[in-house]
Amino acid sequence: MVIVLKNGIESGDKEKITRFLTDNKFKTNEINGDEQTVIDAVGRGSLDPKAVEQFAGVEAVIPISKPYKMASREFKPQNTVVELANNRGQRIRIGGQRIAAIAGPSAVENRDQIFAIAKSVAASGACMLFGGAYKTRTSPYSFQGLGEEGIALLKEAGDAFGLPVLTEVKSAEQLCVLEKYGVDAYQIGSKNMQDFDLLKAVGKLNKPVVLKRGYACTLEELLMSAEYLLSAGTDKVILCERGIRTFEKATHNTLDLSSIPVLRGMTHLPVIVDPSHAVGLRDKISPMALAAIAAGADGVVIEVHNEPGKALSDGPLSLLPEMFDKLMHDIEALAPVVGKSVVHIRSDISSSKNAADGAKAAGTAVYCAYSGKKGAYAEQAVERYFDGEAQALSCESFRDVFKAVLSGKAGYGMIPIENSLAGSVYQNYDNLSDFEDVSIIGAMHLRIQHALLAVKGATLSSIKKVYSHPQAFAQSSKFLSEHKWEKIDAVSTATGAKMVSDYGTKDNAAIASAVTAKYYNLEVLQEDIQNDPRDYTRFVVIAANNKVGGAPSHSCKAPNMATFMFSTENRSGALYECLGIFEKHGLSLSRLESRPISGQPWHYWFYADAELSAEKQQNAQYVETVLSELKDTAEEVRLLGIYSEAGYSI
Repeated sequence: MVIVLKNGIESGDKEKITRFLTDNKFKTNEINGDEQTVIDAVGRGSLDPKAVEQFAGVEAVIPISKPYKMASREFKPQNTVVELANNRGQRIRIGGQRIAAIAGPSAVENRDQIFAIAKSVAASGACMLFGGAYKTRTSPYSFQGLGEEGIALLKEAGDAFGLPVLTEVKSAEQLCVLEKYGVDAYQIGSKNMQDFDLLKAVGKLNKPVVLKRGYACTLEELLMSAEYLLSAGTDKVILCERGIRTFEKATHNTLDLSSIPVLRGMTHLPVIVDPSHAVGLRDKISPMALAAIAAGADGVVIEVHNEPGKALSDGPLSLLPEMFDKLMHDIEALAPVVGKSVVHIRSDISSSKNAADGAKAAGTAVYCAYSGKKGAYAEQAVERYFDGEAQALSCESFRDVFKAVLSGKAGYGMIPIENSLAGSVYQNYDNLSDFEDVSIIGAMHLRIQHALLAVKGATLSSIKKVYSHPQAFAQSSKFLSEHKWEKIDAVSTATGAKMVSDYGTKDNAAIASAVTAKYYNLEVLQEDIQNDPRDYTRFVVIAANNKVGGAPSHSCKAPNMATFMFSTENRSGALYECLGIFEKHGLSLSRLESRPISGQPWHYWFYADAELSAEKQQNAQYVETVLSELKDTAEEVRLLGIYSEAGYSI
């Protein structure tokens, strides 16, 4: 059952409710939401809901009807996020608005093999390393795995590249070996999905568990197996769809993509997909992995082998390292389309010693400032980029974001710099030139999906005024051209939504994200009103560079972008000479923007985004050389930042 508590309930009353449930052999879990607090209670006995309703502070009691209690949406409406740590002080999260890639060989064969594969998948973007040490084969004469030796090699290789390790456990007797070497997560294979004694033994360890669906099992049976794990003690269960057996013989199994959205409605647990075992054909794995991400999967498990022709297990369904690298680039490109971001491992141990980790170690909060109210697209970008490691701090304007960063009120700032349809946010180019003690330390793309919001009862015909940011008006111009509404500018889309909520009349509406509606008690009158579905905003993350050591970094990947700002003499060929320096050093400019210099009529700042190839990323002096030559040619030059742009590929 789910017990909904009244707002402002006394702690003593809450303790009485919990004690009563515990005495009646119910397991409880308190969930604190933005608007209300609930207690989830699961037990083997029966209890009349009226017996709980009589307690002070109880607003409602909702029985759970599903046979899988703790795995159901009724038990926990919010999506579960499973966390595990690597040896670099980083928390890897699976679930929520993230895409996790787990990769490795079907079987650990020797030290050179597992280290080579671990190195390649880590470089391509995997966040966990998989490898089999105990293999259950149809033939007793097939390779059965290295056993304990394989576990030791797997863990050693994972630690070498900052990858938590996942391996399959076949029996309870193997658990002591996995615990001995500190295996980070356990996999229950499809053949053991209904080995209930094994599930109970693994669940008691409270470790992350990847539970694979049996090839002849229903989704309800999968969730009942997850219930065994949850009821035994772990709350870190990840469901894995790996294909089911049908009459079709063209593939090894049939990948049930429909299970992903169906499970989304049935359970709060993360759902990942193993396309390798589903199709069993190397050239079909990547398309099905991308299809799984498009269907809403939280991640993929991909078998990778450096020499699949010589693999001792599952060679035909293993990707080559270069194929996995291509797949990860495609996933990076797809991630913003589905509103998610890819989980990455920090590039080295030193990168964990950034400002965010330092603040957390000191017990203080890490803040990222943004312009607008709660629900703004910039706030969504903060959550996506920092993966929950920074609290979003609302500011009244873009300029206030820069001030908050410089004053130390916020460690970081998230500002929009350009939109794929409406163009540049010139105000922030001007801010970058005004605030010399601020640098760009990261960038990302966020898909923009506008909706028309209004108070309850409003209709399109009742609206006379619409509030939003000017960029949102430009991005929704086709929709707005169909209506003769007065457009009123707001600081942000969310600010416009709040204004409409505060006015409370049916003649006002706002253009903002549909997510914003719930924050301001508004209704969505029409969704997807932007001009083009390919509507993205590029955000840059800023930090103060007036500290010892310069601007802090929060990037998980090697820098792939450098942004320069320079001005030229007002003479023929001056800009041509500056651009020639980029050409001389083989730098491709992905963007060139100009802005008037304040107080200097007909003089301009030029902003240049330069792509850094893999070779140039490893040359620390490369950008400095370009900067030095620019200073000899241009009137004034600033390096605004060398950073990693999430989801960007060269």
